[in-house]
Amino acid sequence: MLPFILGLIAGAFALWLPYTAKRRQIKILDEDKQLLHQEKQIVVEFMHNMVEAVAEGSDREAMFQRIIHAAILSTGAMSACIFEKRPNNTLKGIAVEGLFPPQRKLPKSVTSKLTTRAQFLESILKSETYQMGEGLIGQVAKSRRAQLIVDAENDPRIVQHEDPALKVRSFIAAPVLFQGELIAVLAVANPSDGLAFTETDFSLVQSLAEQVGLAVHNSDAMQLQIDKNKLDTDIELASNIQGLLLPKKFPPADHIAFASHYTPAQKVGGDLYDVFALDEKTIAFAIADVSGKGISASILMAICQTHLRHFAQQHRSPSKVLSAINSAMEHTMQRDMFITMVYAVIDLETDKLTLARAGHELPLFYDQHTKGGLDVDPIQSPGMAVGMVPPEVFDSIIQDTSIHFGHKDALLLYTDGITESANQQGEEYGTQRLTELLRTHGDKGAQEVIEQTLESVKRFSQGTGQLDDLTLIAVKHA
Repeated sequence: MLPFILGLIAGAFALWLPYTAKRRQIKILDEDKQLLHQEKQIVVEFMHNMVEAVAEGSDREAMFQRIIHAAILSTGAMSACIFEKRPNNTLKGIAVEGLFPPQRKLPKSVTSKLTTRAQFLESILKSETYQMGEGLIGQVAKSRRAQLIVDAENDPRIVQHEDPALKVRSFIAAPVLFQGELIAVLAVANPSDGLAFTETDFSLVQSLAEQVGLAVHNSDAMQLQIDKNKLDTDIELASNIQGLLLPKKFPPADHIAFASHYTPAQKVGGDLYDVFALDEKTIAFAIADVSGKGISASILMAICQTHLRHFAQQHRSPSKVLSAINSAMEHTMQRDMFITMVYAVIDLETDKLTLARAGHELPLFYDQHTKGGLDVDPIQSPGMAVGMVPPEVFDSIIQDTSIHFGHKDALLLYTDGITESANQQGEEYGTQRLTELLRTHGDKGAQEVIEQTLESVKRFSQGTGQLDDLTLIAVKHA
């Protein structure tokens, strides 16, 4: 009987052992599953905080401070710090919370201006820079591999301090990466429960560091878009202002007609044209081109136009007006910038046209002689660009040139965007084609001369695109 009972007990025990082991395995799996679920919830909540930090659109340091706070809440660490990679390939603490231990030995003298120990530590962490490979933070940055220090008190890589509050018991540092590029190092110290960080904590910090990398990238991308939108708005505003500066209507004259065209290569450009009355019998007009394009060129051109209007009221000689502009702008222009310009005045009573040229393209004169002859030639006039040479040189070269602008005559002023327009073979439109076009269409009205010129340049360019500002002024005597 006894052997039978012992056999039953042995059989039951044999069945109980696998059952118990299985239950233990199930319990471990449940615990692991629960830990994974908790980690997932922490990461999700951390991501939510990161989205809020990015959406706030605050400065970079404030965003990192938000990240540090979320990291402490997520990991239960007593302190944390983010060391950002700087452009010179060093690391610097940009955000810190709690009594995070400095990564170098503290100076013996502590400044009295700082009211709390936390302020002092923060000032230390934010003032010092660390080289790649220097200390544990530098090693993590250089290797791009996270480090878990379970027993920090006995690890030589950990800097310990005399202050008991700065004693490091356990430490985790993880690289913040995006697409393999190092952004920062996230470090947390000392769990608040007094124990050491675990592998689960280590995994969590690594997951948080991944989310920080994504958050910083998204923040940078968002800021770039915001800056681009602001720049687009500024450029649009500059374009509108520039449009207001260019005249849409011209002074009335019984026998003189004006037409103009302006198309910048970008939103704003560096070309200028202007037509305005000096008095009842005199009309002034100008065309100019700043070296370069974009906002800086448009600003310089607006300054030039202001000077033009001002000095045109003081001098009736075009050369003196340009000399005054050159003197006024001598110290306001960058050394690599200059302005080419033609400025002219027409006496409506005598039909005398006087102009001066500051290094600009030569105006083309359609001269319809009284006896029916026709000449189309450039008007020669010496001069150097505004801002290129000092006043004593500029004034010695520039001169007024006068012609009789009579019945059926025409004048065409243009910028080099017209003559330098190129076709697909790289050939430029050139002055000769423009001369022939004026010879063919100079007998037409001012607006039609402009339209024919633009159409001719468009056909020649064969859709190659506009590389420079296109500006034209046509003047036609009835």
